[in-house]
Amino acid sequence: MKQETRDLLMKVSTATLCTALFKRGLRNQVIQDVRPLNPSAPTMVGEAFTLRYMPAREDRNGIEVFQNRAHPQRKAVEDCPPGAVMVIDSRKDARAASAGGILVARLMQRGVAGVVTDGGFRDSPDIARYAMPAYHVRPSAPTNLTLHEAIEINGPIGCGDAPVFPGDVVVGDGDGVVVIPAHLADEIAVEATEMTVFEDFVQEKVMEGRSILGLYPPTDEQSRTDFAAWRQAKGR
Repeated sequence: MKQETRDLLMKVSTATLCTALFKRGLRNQVIQDVRPLNPSAPTMVGEAFTLRYMPAREDRNGIEVFQNRAHPQRKAVEDCPPGAVMVIDSRKDARAASAGGILVARLMQRGVAGVVTDGGFRDSPDIARYAMPAYHVRPSAPTNLTLHEAIEINGPIGCGDAPVFPGDVVVGDGDGVVVIPAHLADEIAVEATEMTVFEDFVQEKVMEGRSILGLYPPTDEQSRTDFAAWRQAKGR
């Protein structure tokens, strides 16, 4: 991802991104039912690096598997590139944790941009204090081994009913997490930036008491004229 694209995406909302994606016929790009543990964290932007879980089978998933340095969960934490977002497919099952505070702390210390799971995190009060954005469905105390087996790193996954391919651009804010197909990221970032400028103008006018009719969308010529003057005055 270009640094310019990352910078633009840091300044737009997931709501605006969803509208830009909808215009292109993409309706299923939001990771459903996840929320930020740390709402004061900055906007999360990064390319997807994925981890997939499958249902655990008891004879394969004892605590001793963590002694293997190549265990997929542990390896994914060490391999996730700085600036990426780790996206975990936990099959929408938060009965056992996707990861805990130590692993999330390691991601943060390695410079990862964020982490999202359609399951739950253990040690969630600790994670909520981290500076790195983290999203999950709900807290979950049991170790992942209880119900999940980490089986694949950086392959295509579903997370919260959204398709996620490695390298897709993941953006998260207080509304949730949206996945932008990699080949659209640059143009979506530019379009969403332009949309944000206009929406800021509309918000200001609405707060002044103006009707949305003819303003949003700007079907009245006066609205378009006012926006052009507002934009020039604001230097945007």
